[in-house]
Amino acid sequence: MSQSLSKLYIHLTFSTKHRQPLICNEIRSDLHSYMAGTFKELKSPALIINSVTDHVHFLFRLSKNVALAVIVEQVKKSSSKWMKEHTDNTSFYWQRGYGAFSVSSSKVDIVTRYIARQEEHHKQLSYREEIERFMKEYDVVEYSADYFWD
Repeated sequence: MSQSLSKLYIHLTFSTKHRQPLICNEIRSDLHSYMAGTFKELKSPALIINSVTDHVHFLFRLSKNVALAVIVEQVKKSSSKWMKEHTDNTSFYWQRGYGAFSVSSSKVDIVTRYIARQEEHHKQLSYREEIERFMKEYDVVEYSADYFWD
């Protein structure tokens, strides 16, 4: 009998549409919990989820049976609906694009700490600057700012 094995960690990030500051402190924890449930349903457990007013970061273990694009689509779709139902903003949307980066098992603790300190990072660094830094760090050559920032 054959068996498929995988242990792939993904650092995922995406923003609210046009980086509008719509993720308020009052709903942040509930939103993270809701999103964690979506990851769990997709057999891709989240290790940490954190956000600031205009974007969110995740570290999760990618399912061996569900494609990354499907996971991102489901998390965005379900959480967008949740935001519309639980806030006054009935026109809430996430940006179309996203950033997803593989994380070595040896770097999981480092990325976890990085995600946990989002508010601290963004006192000095904009989300755009953060993404630009990721593009260099992860050597993403096909990045085009014109298409990523909608």
